[in-house]
Amino acid sequence: MTLPGPATLWHQTAPELAPFPPLSGRVEADLAIVGGGFSGLSTALHAAKSGLKVVLLEANRIAWGASGRNAGFVVPNFAKVDPDGIRATLGPVAGNRLVKMAAHSADLVFGLIRQHGMDCDAAQAGWIQPSHSDAAFARARQRVAQWQKEGRPVELLEARAIAELAGIRGWRGGWIDRSSGTLNPVAYARGLARAAASAGASLHEESAVTRLRPVGQAWELTTPGGILSVRKVVLATNAHAGPLWPGLARSFFPLRVFQIATAPVPAADRKRLLPAGMALSDSRRNLFTCRFDPEGRLITGGMHIFGPGADNRVPRRILARLARAVGLQGQLTLSHAWSGLAAVSPDFLPHVLEPAPGLLAGFACNGRGIAMTTAMGRELAEWAAGRPADDLAIPRVPLRPIPLHALARLAPNVLLPVSMMRDRLESPAALPG
Repeated sequence: MTLPGPATLWHQTAPELAPFPPLSGRVEADLAIVGGGFSGLSTALHAAKSGLKVVLLEANRIAWGASGRNAGFVVPNFAKVDPDGIRATLGPVAGNRLVKMAAHSADLVFGLIRQHGMDCDAAQAGWIQPSHSDAAFARARQRVAQWQKEGRPVELLEARAIAELAGIRGWRGGWIDRSSGTLNPVAYARGLARAAASAGASLHEESAVTRLRPVGQAWELTTPGGILSVRKVVLATNAHAGPLWPGLARSFFPLRVFQIATAPVPAADRKRLLPAGMALSDSRRNLFTCRFDPEGRLITGGMHIFGPGADNRVPRRILARLARAVGLQGQLTLSHAWSGLAAVSPDFLPHVLEPAPGLLAGFACNGRGIAMTTAMGRELAEWAAGRPADDLAIPRVPLRPIPLHALARLAPNVLLPVSMMRDRLESPAALPG
């Protein structure tokens, strides 16, 4: 799927980044990274710090893909799975590694921001997940108990506490992770790029890889302007895998998600809504999210039902839902709207794939992109420096294209009306949106 060029709020408000030159001529290095989003940039930064000669190739500009098109939430957990389920699926050793990585992923993000002085509107103010039903609140109780055992700063909240933190009433209760937060994702990606370049990595934009092939014990990557020869390759393209490696793009579900931003809301409403500056995403299948940026714009997002005119129709519906939820019907103005592709795996866990010796692909962070991909990049850098893929915190899985992928990838959008109906049946009448 071809997406429009960057026109997001984040691209327009992030500090400028001077372009990196396209790859030119014949170059040799230790590690090639394909993709200039969070995972690729984190890999480049950590690998360069370890002393490797690193070259990163981005087909467009830094943060052109999903890294520049999300809501800017930094959340250190999994969208659908919890620690006990992860250990049951992966076993105690591999499960512990992945849980530990995720638990500390937000601290890693904000630590890098502080260490490198990144100007990206970072605020580690916390994240709340309100529960839309009694069943969802029961699951929140279990989630809190499990993450508390990992030593995380999480807490179960009753309905009154959730209403006070959100400025919205109607939820059954919920929970909070105080290590979470928000940032400007494009500014963060550009900060990672600057840090990686300062550490010695060579970054090249407008350098689409048109050919990837093994040559003896090495790999050769061809771009319109040059040829790169390396010992190892990391594919950090996430949902934009394309045809570079056979079957890779059919091993996950590409999910298109819309985001919008309003004009700055009045000061009185800004004081009432999310007064502690937290991010919010609730437990409904048709997920409701909400946060402010530093200028007082409300930012939210959602999926869409297929049909003509989605690019105009869906943002208006998302705006109407937001206005109902925050009690500002007829008072919010749409200022920005954009969309992006997220990679979703069948088991909702991040994965690495090793389709050939010396070639590793990491993707499918399932809605937890900023925290998870930053941590993933550190893991991929350790593999590049010599750590076996099976010892990484992210599980290595075989490359298995999803059967009937062309139809299966449509399921989340096609089934959205059913999900919305189930949400309404389970939610109390007082819950807006």
